[in-house]
Amino acid sequence: MRLLSIRLIVSLIVGITLVSLSSSYYEALGEKRGLRRDLERRAEVLGESLAGNVERDLEKDSVQDLQRIVQHFGNREHLSGLAIYGRQGDLLAVTPELASTLAAVSSVMSQALSENHGTGGFQRVGDASLHIYALPLHQHDEVIGGLAIVHDAGYIRAESLHIWRETFLRALAHVFLIVLITLLIVRWSIAGPIARTAQWMRALRTGRISSRQNATDLDLFRPLVREVAAFAESLTQARSAAETEARLRETGESLWTADRLAVHVRTRLNNGRLFVVSNREPYMHMRHGKSVEVIVPPSGVVTAIEPILRACDGTWIAHGNGDADLETVDEHDRLRVPPEDPHYSLRRVWLNKAEEEGYYYGFANEGIWPLCHIAHTRPIFRAEDWKYYQAVNLKFADALLEEMRDVEKPIVLVQDYHFALLPRLIKEKRPEARVAIFWHIPWPTPEAFDISPWRRELVDGLLGADLIGFHIQSHCNNFLQTVDRVVESRVDWEHFSVRRLDHLTLVRPFPISVDFTDVQRPESTPDSYTERSALLKALGVEATFMGVGVDRVDYTKGILERFLAIERFLEKYPLYQGQFTFVQIGAPSRSHLKRYHDLMAEVEAEADRINWRFQTDKWKPIVFLNRQHNHQEIQSYYRAADLCLVTSLHDGMNLVAKEFVAARHDERGVLILSCFTGAAHELRDALQINPYDINQTAEAIRVALEMDPEEKELRMQRMRKTVREHNVYRWAGSLIAELCELRLDASDESKEKPGASTAAWG
Repeated sequence: MRLLSIRLIVSLIVGITLVSLSSSYYEALGEKRGLRRDLERRAEVLGESLAGNVERDLEKDSVQDLQRIVQHFGNREHLSGLAIYGRQGDLLAVTPELASTLAAVSSVMSQALSENHGTGGFQRVGDASLHIYALPLHQHDEVIGGLAIVHDAGYIRAESLHIWRETFLRALAHVFLIVLITLLIVRWSIAGPIARTAQWMRALRTGRISSRQNATDLDLFRPLVREVAAFAESLTQARSAAETEARLRETGESLWTADRLAVHVRTRLNNGRLFVVSNREPYMHMRHGKSVEVIVPPSGVVTAIEPILRACDGTWIAHGNGDADLETVDEHDRLRVPPEDPHYSLRRVWLNKAEEEGYYYGFANEGIWPLCHIAHTRPIFRAEDWKYYQAVNLKFADALLEEMRDVEKPIVLVQDYHFALLPRLIKEKRPEARVAIFWHIPWPTPEAFDISPWRRELVDGLLGADLIGFHIQSHCNNFLQTVDRVVESRVDWEHFSVRRLDHLTLVRPFPISVDFTDVQRPESTPDSYTERSALLKALGVEATFMGVGVDRVDYTKGILERFLAIERFLEKYPLYQGQFTFVQIGAPSRSHLKRYHDLMAEVEAEADRINWRFQTDKWKPIVFLNRQHNHQEIQSYYRAADLCLVTSLHDGMNLVAKEFVAARHDERGVLILSCFTGAAHELRDALQINPYDINQTAEAIRVALEMDPEEKELRMQRMRKTVREHNVYRWAGSLIAELCELRLDASDESKEKPGASTAAWG
């Protein structure tokens, strides 16, 4: 740093000095030219003004009068003297001071007389610098003599030297001030931030602070800030992963982490490439004014799948629906992600409005979604929507096949009910590919599934996969019963597999979860009481107890039933009126569909009705926040709530329940959980309720608020252990491992048994 300062200071001194000297040179040169022009002009003016008088005296031949004129005008400023010559160039009158310069004056006069016009110039006579101007004198257009005017031009040089001296002193002062200011800037704005940044990076290297610490000094180095931040984050993650792995080895635990998942899958893939297909993309580009922002949609699937794709440089194929998505891809509709540290490819598929309406909003969300959820909403099946569903599945299949063209060992993981036809389409073109589909929503009973006019096509499409995953075993059972009822096949109930058209499909439960390590408690997080008070104050409510619910506004989530249970609770236990407030975070969902639009209005109306009945000036029982909330905001409510209500009427898993458990580092809080969720099969220590039984849910709220702290802690400890050990990375690892280990050639029935199979590759 000292060497940098010295170089900077020397460079400034040399540079400023050269610039100042150059500027001074041109300034002095200009001033000199101006003074010379001024002197020439004064000589001409003086000559013209004296010419008339001198001509009269010459005509009278009065030498005495001529001498008097010379003496009278010879003492002006910078004027050395005058000389008057006759017709033949003879000297008639002269200022005594010009005695030593008469030769030079006579020479100029001779030139003026011979050329018959005024002439002049600067001459050096001895040590003196003079300006001599000679003017012919006339009478009746005849030259009768001449007038010479001699000025002392030495003052011009003196003035130029003065300018040089002043400029030098000014430049010296400028150099001093600029060097001083530069030293201060270097010290305060460069040396200080560099030292603090180095200290920050040293602390990162030694593990004394988190990479998330606010290092505003890095803003000075904008070209480097992104790389430095990414480096710091990677270093922190690597250290955290190493510490976690060491701790797990020490305790003999087998906790799954993102790094362990990456290593696990890389081993299982055996140089294979993974391709993930989903409707929602992991990174979306949205226009914000004149700039483009990268949005990461909240999704547990992204959390689980991204480490795998990073490990094998895979490809994620998804619908590009960001308003700036098209501007950010190459000519093949691809881009590398994550933006700050690219490790895998995102291939975007484009859908027009009619395709999106028919395939996504129509068949998928007005048909399959209510069909699979027992929430008493009638599914709507339209032939037009079915055509779009088929067309979009084919469009995604074409994109996937294009990405897989030169890949020898493709592994395909399809996500959810949007792509039921995709496994069969892929297998028909690439039978050697390993294909799995995970169905994130429940699978209904065979009788319920019979409602679909295209049940055979949907089941046949799914059976193109080598592996079909559901959240829980009962969904697997329902699917196998549906297969047995709908298509010609052989169902093996012992091994939970289906053979159809000489193709074997395994059906397995893989309960999805959350990233438990992602919600570790920040060091500065306040206790639940303080955080609860702050949140309620921000909402304008005074209360002692707080409950929370976090859902998309969907008819499967039982939000209306939840509100009715809160109303019943306040009726039965009026002591809690003015004491208990329930905060419902309800993100709008598919709001342009009539059923969802009507539901939003119903939820708001029900909250208003209950509030109108019970509320006081400073309290109301229900706060409905109908907007999107980010992860940090939701975590605050999870940590602060006395209880969390999950009252889904039917749910494949419901990750809200697991998110709430993972967020409770204080091991307090009570989870009230619908028995119709997949999470209820794992979180046995939650207060499980039938959401249709309003009185039971109301009673569960009372029990949760009055539960002994020791029991709360014990229940939460057990649930946190379950979520911690069965996290989202374990889900992804189990799913990929099962897919990689099954045999594609399964003619030998004994090789179909899980656990006894070996990898078909390598």
